Amino acid sequence: MNLAALAGELRPMLQGSVRVNELMSNHTTWRIGGPADIFIDPVGKEDVQRAVRYARVKGIPLTVIGNGSNLLVRDGGIRGMVIKIGRGLSDITVAGNEIKAGAGAILPELAAAARRAGLGGFEFAAGIPGSLGGAVVMNAGAMNGCVADVLKSVLVLDERNEFVLLSKEELAFSYRSSLLQKKQYICLETSWVGCPKDRAVIEQETRDYLAKRKSLQPQGWPNAGSVFKNPPGDSAGRLIEAAQGKGLRVGDAEVSPKHANWILNLGQATATDVLSLIKQVQHLVQERFGVALHLEVRVLGED
Repeated sequence: MNLAALAGELRPMLQGSVRVNELMSNHTTWRIGGPADIFIDPVGKEDVQRAVRYARVKGIPLTVIGNGSNLLVRDGGIRGMVIKIGRGLSDITVAGNEIKAGAGAILPELAAAARRAGLGGFEFAAGIPGSLGGAVVMNAGAMNGCVADVLKSVLVLDERNEFVLLSKEELAFSYRSSLLQKKQYICLETSWVGCPKDRAVIEQETRDYLAKRKSLQPQGWPNAGSVFKNPPGDSAGRLIEAAQGKGLRVGDAEVSPKHANWILNLGQATATDVLSLIKQVQHLVQERFGVALHLEVRVLGED
């Protein structure tokens, strides 16, 4: 694959940027990941549509990412084309009780827009760093709130490379899951509905929530938040701590001494370090409790 030639063909077609051998460590909150062959940062949904069409015509493998807050990219990087749904699709507008936002906006921006408009229901989103598109895909949530509680609909690019509007009901939400995990759809735009609520109350509840989050979760080191899904009726963090997993370390990857379901990058951690640590933690919990921990983070790329 002549990457420079492919990039040269793509650039005149798109408003956004096209880069070759872009390190994915620049695009994940873990700050880990090897190079993507071709990396596209699109501006607008038509850019995404054109890039996808090009990849399919050329037979180029295609990967779509958001803010990289729930992503581990292996050290060998990602072959083919990576499209990042980011700042070029991040506009937010409010009309009445409804908020429309590009899938590249991040959850705290959505929460702030709702707070300014006096719309409740979005307080849970204030401390989650993920993009709206990624949040919809995994039905992200925290503090007894989740995407499915306030989402109305999404505009996606479907397998035929056509724009399709899907209602919340069509997305088949469940715990940390949605239809978008099973379909080759790309989330581009989102629509949300809130309930009128006193702005001062929203601000106080948001402050309280962020303070609680800060007291419970590690600060200061690159991470991807919760690594494992909570098993039914239990907490992954509790199980890992009870199995003596806190503080385990491989290279510069460490199970946080503060929250056992977080793995920190203490500086130079590699994906290999993190994956080795994940396996150790899974083995500990399986041996101690007979419980299989399943990943909440998405693993991409090659060694």
